[in-house]
Amino acid sequence: MTVRFKGNKQSLPSRPCAACGREMTWRKSWAKNWEQVKYCSDGCRRKGVPHG
Repeated sequence: MTVRFKGNKQSLPSRPCAACGREMTWRKSWAKNWEQVKYCSDGCRRKGVPHG
C-alpha cells in the first residue's frame, strides 16, 4: 500500500496499538512495513499484548 501525504493528517491511515490501544497514525518510517506495525512505542513493544 502506497500512502502519499498531501498535508492533511486526517487522510493518513491509522490503527490502535496492540498493547495500550492508543491510535497510531501512519509514519513515513513505517511505509515499508505498515502492515506489520503493532505497537506505538518501544515501551509498548516490551510490554506486549495484554492477556485477559
